[in-house]
Amino acid sequence: MIKSVLLSVITVITFNIHAQTLKGEELLGTWLVGNSKAKIKIYKNGSKFNGKIVWLKEPTYSDGTAKIDKNNPDAAKQKQPLLGLDLLKDFVFEDNHWDNGTIYDPENGKTYKCKITYRDGKLDVRGYIGFTLIGRTDVWFRCSDVK
Repeated sequence: MIKSVLLSVITVITFNIHAQTLKGEELLGTWLVGNSKAKIKIYKNGSKFNGKIVWLKEPTYSDGTAKIDKNNPDAAKQKQPLLGLDLLKDFVFEDNHWDNGTIYDPENGKTYKCKITYRDGKLDVRGYIGFTLIGRTDVWFRCSDVK
């Protein structure tokens, strides 16, 4: 009797620990941004989540050269290609959302604090300055992974 109760308790504890470690993993994968101009691959780096550009609707300029991060405030980074660029950095999963990370906007060269919430199979990605009330939310849609 004691063995079966102990085994049940160990099973429940093991299941709960496993379920907690899987929490937050729904963020992983490839997402189409709201304006459909880019796909972002979200991956895990240690315990944090990051995301990089893996597809662009228009990957080149009219002269055929690859689009670069020309608006980056760091002159040394202005020649790096947009494809492969990390936009999302250092997100931590807590209380059913990802927080404490940043999102970089290559269209204006600015980095914002960011919070990501998973809702109905979509992501609400909210970039903000200071408080979450002062910001903008973009809805991202899961899509096929890009190789």
